Amino acid sequence: RFSGTFVGNAESTSPPPAATSPPAVAAATLPAVPTIPVVPTIVGVPNTVAESVLNPNEVKPPASGTRKARVLYDYEAADSSELALLADEMITVYSLPGMDPDWLIGERGNQKGKVPVTYLELLS
Repeated sequence: RFSGTFVGNAESTSPPPAATSPPAVAAATLPAVPTIPVVPTIVGVPNTVAESVLNPNEVKPPASGTRKARVLYDYEAADSSELALLADEMITVYSLPGMDPDWLIGERGNQKGKVPVTYLELLS
């Protein structure tokens, strides 16, 4: 047995108001899972240029600066902004100002899309 007097309310089951922690209050007002906005961009290219590059069908080739290229390897387009390639075919390619240097715009007939430079042998 303990001697002395214990001061307190043994019947209380709720914590005192001062015991409410700020993290518990914050958790009630914030989303349960943090979200990170996903914005499609091309690395190294400002968004204003990237948006125009993402839809190559709306891009006009430059007056000069187009070249012929031979495709070295088959390439499967990742999305509608890219052009699928078959090894040994010939395409016309060009670059746009502000475009990622690892990519070119490729044209085959009426098809147009981004193509990776490493898959090409640039000719004329």
